[in-house]
Amino acid sequence: MTRLSTLARRLTVTLATLLAVTAAPATAQAKTATDKAPKDFVALRTVDPTIIQEMRYFTPHNFVGERIDGYRQPLCILTRPAAEALHKAQVRLLRQGYSLKVYDCYRPQRAVDHFVRWAEDLDDQTLKGEFYPNVDKTRLFLDGYIAEKSGHSRGSTMDLTIVRLPAKPTRPYLPGEPLVPCYAPKTERFPDNSVDMGTGFDCFDTLFHTLDPRVQGEQRANRLLLKSTLEALGFVNLAEEWWHYTYKPELYPDTYFDFPVSSKSLTTHW
Repeated sequence: MTRLSTLARRLTVTLATLLAVTAAPATAQAKTATDKAPKDFVALRTVDPTIIQEMRYFTPHNFVGERIDGYRQPLCILTRPAAEALHKAQVRLLRQGYSLKVYDCYRPQRAVDHFVRWAEDLDDQTLKGEFYPNVDKTRLFLDGYIAEKSGHSRGSTMDLTIVRLPAKPTRPYLPGEPLVPCYAPKTERFPDNSVDMGTGFDCFDTLFHTLDPRVQGEQRANRLLLKSTLEALGFVNLAEEWWHYTYKPELYPDTYFDFPVSSKSLTTHW
């Protein structure tokens, strides 16, 4: 790649970043500087210890390829109403022989900032072959895959899936292992003990849209089971991501927190 073309790509990303900032909600409050969460944030395990937790951003198995800033423990933190509603969903699924599994819950602003820095570094494409094989990195902001703010930072949003019981363990990711596209058949892509949702988690591809018409059969049925279970309890799905749900009404609809993902951030430790 020529120096001129590299410069052009970086200018594209810079412009996209500025547009993302301009488009941020006017009501969004400045991120909190404290390392302590409000008292109505809880560790999900204190509300429901049966929900499986596979906190991807605590590990290098994510689109960035390293542990994300702010994740000091592999811990799901949520506002209490969201955690309690998730417990009700878990009770319903357990009766059908399934369990919920969360990939991410509360996400500090410093983690979102880490995503932004990575997206601006066009030379870092370590895990492109798995997470965004068909997406040019210059388009991550323009296509909405990366943004300056995330609803996760408000504490009532989570990324999750369904696992058939008894749950089989998911083998650990080995940095440097051969990469397989996240939309490949389930038997070929990185193993996950979840039911087949048609793509892996955090797959940057339109196939991850919840109701993409190309996803049919068992894969669509699995997505609809997750969707119907959660929506009946007050959760709202982000149509562009089958795994992304927000409990409504949110306790903090306009506040983006920045305390670390750690039991020490909580009023009640576990």
